[in-house]
Amino acid sequence: MNYKLFILPVISAFLLSCGDESGDVTTSGISADVVSNPATASGSGSDITLPKIVFENIVYDFGEIAQGEKVKHSFKFSNGGENTLIISDVSAKCGCTVTSWPKVPIQPGESSEIEVVFSSEGKTGRQAKIITVITNSMPNTTVLKISGNVLTANTD
Repeated sequence: MNYKLFILPVISAFLLSCGDESGDVTTSGISADVVSNPATASGSGSDITLPKIVFENIVYDFGEIAQGEKVKHSFKFSNGGENTLIISDVSAKCGCTVTSWPKVPIQPGESSEIEVVFSSEGKTGRQAKIITVITNSMPNTTVLKISGNVLTANTD
């Protein structure tokens, strides 16, 4: 009998916790229809106009730097497609590389940039860091690369 008194409030709480899903705007204020990508690998949806992220360069060689220096580079890009471009994530696998990118939709024809800062603290020799960019374009993943040589001071 006691378990029935416990179950009733649990079921009520569960049913009341369901939110209203009728709106089509996400918490970021971007409409869900902008980020949907109906194109598939099978080719259906080929008549749909998609955004297209076009980078000026996807590789940056910073040359030689002294250990402990930071290198900052901006990868410039534009939306060469016919629909709104949204960058959902930009990440680097190493904690020594920090990224920042526009959090607002990029309209067709507009340009922006992704900033990358590499810290050479504790690094030596040839370095190559990969930055992965996730968008609503096709393909949805673009790989950027920053590389160079980190020199250490001689301690003879």
